[in-house]
Amino acid sequence: MEKWIENLMYNLRWLLAPIYLGLSLAVLMLALKFFQEVFHAFPVIFSTPEVDLILLVLALIDIALVGGLLVMVMLSGYENFVSTLDINQSTEKLAWLGKIDSGGLKNKVAASIVAISSIHLLKVFMNAENIDESRIKWYVIMHLTFVGSAFAMGYLDKLTRKKDSD
Repeated sequence: MEKWIENLMYNLRWLLAPIYLGLSLAVLMLALKFFQEVFHAFPVIFSTPEVDLILLVLALIDIALVGGLLVMVMLSGYENFVSTLDINQSTEKLAWLGKIDSGGLKNKVAASIVAISSIHLLKVFMNAENIDESRIKWYVIMHLTFVGSAFAMGYLDKLTRKKDSD
């Protein structure tokens, strides 16, 4: 009975596969939104104020960072929790693929969230005259919370890795 339960639990990891596949749909949605923003900007590019263009570029960078985060979570999560990716040898393989464990993935996600938050905060600062001062304060507090959390996770990971190697 115990062996049957263990095998069932182990095989249930495959329930994560459609979730990771669903993340690829989110990447597709981001790509569509990215190009929608680009196509909307082209007809009015010469009449767009510089600040608005910079805000648009920051929004595009934001989309790219979130897309990269999704790909990283999708591929390394699948490989860590479901099955090893069997990629054709003639296909270019991402350098980090197969090298990120679940702890490393958490740290990379935290670092990506800090980068995304930084871009968002820069957008807020670029548009500060249109945003209430108290809201800006809360954006900064949230960003610092992300930074502190990422730092704490990285520090704890370093401590546990050092402890494991001793």
